[in-house]
Amino acid sequence: MGLIPGPKQPERWRHKLIRNLLYGRNVDRAAKARARVGLAMLAFATVYALIGGRLVMFAIGADAHSARRAAAQEVVATARPDIVDRNGAILATDVKASSLFGEPRRIIDKDEAIELLTATVPDLDEAEVRERLRTRKGFVWLKREITAKQQQDIHKLGIPGIGFLRENKRVYPTGNEVAHLIGLVNIDNQGIAGMEKWLDNQGLADLHRAGFAIDRLQKPVELSVDLRVEHALRDELLKAKEKFHAKAASGLVTNVNTGEIVAMVSVPDFDPNNPKEAHDPDRINRLTTGVYEMGSTFKAFTLAMALDTGKYGLDSLWDARGPLHYGKFAIHDDEPKGRFLNMKEVFTFSSNVGAARIALSQGVEAHKAFLRKMGQLERLRTELPESASPIVPRHWGDLNTI
Repeated sequence: MGLIPGPKQPERWRHKLIRNLLYGRNVDRAAKARARVGLAMLAFATVYALIGGRLVMFAIGADAHSARRAAAQEVVATARPDIVDRNGAILATDVKASSLFGEPRRIIDKDEAIELLTATVPDLDEAEVRERLRTRKGFVWLKREITAKQQQDIHKLGIPGIGFLRENKRVYPTGNEVAHLIGLVNIDNQGIAGMEKWLDNQGLADLHRAGFAIDRLQKPVELSVDLRVEHALRDELLKAKEKFHAKAASGLVTNVNTGEIVAMVSVPDFDPNNPKEAHDPDRINRLTTGVYEMGSTFKAFTLAMALDTGKYGLDSLWDARGPLHYGKFAIHDDEPKGRFLNMKEVFTFSSNVGAARIALSQGVEAHKAFLRKMGQLERLRTELPESASPIVPRHWGDLNTI
């Protein structure tokens, strides 16, 4: 580098042509004017081309962002109808909640974003957030159902590529009261137990996939239960459980004229607002998933079986003078009468001997056929999807019948 200027560079021919057209003395004024107008038009065209290009880029970017949002909406928790009791009391309903998501491709400094997010929402797992934001996906969930304060604090951070989506959150105002009846939903508002699962099986899941399950299109689902009776039954069961130091207790109130279930309680129960409790095996619904010996209630089926044949009546007599011996087994009455009993007395005195003789008179196959007819050899048929299959003898003989 020196102070003496170097040799002068030759002027390019395009520059020389433009200079002569615009400023040359030998060019007439009309040519100069046309050259100047053409140059101005070229400049304007260049500027408009740049602006148009930027608009196209923004449009493409907006479409991509909209596409990511559309994909996100597919996994947003969709709406469910309210569930109410027979008097209209709300047992389950939807509320709006915000969920936090990220668009990894739009986040400029991911390390800074992770640091800010985990500092603002302490229960965010840093390793999990880092793993999700390191992907090349257009959309990832970071935390579902955040609080309003958390949303406000994150919004103030102004992190590009971090946003919120409003979705439906299922809440249960009555808590434990009707937990086993109502069931619960997962994080995507899909029924996984109880009446919530039944609703999905009835076509609600198909409406979700078709995009028709929105708030204004769904009418409340009314159940036969009465929340007042449910509360009273649960209160009495809890008292009895504590009094007798029982592991569990359950009770059922039905309308004998219609078969409607007015109340169903099994304790210990769970709060569907806290789904983790439902995973405790001690909190199952013992009325539908438990399997028990029917005991003397079986006598009602035995007598009905005999009466159904038309061969016997209420005055038919059965020998209950002493124990009934079968192989090495002997069947006794708790309060033996030592005489023949008619059908009404067999039922009234709950005679084991009389009921056994009635069952033997029908035979094994007839006994099985009648129980199958009464639905005793199948799972309980209710709207609740959780029900256990009965335990049936593999080899059903006379001893099983009596």
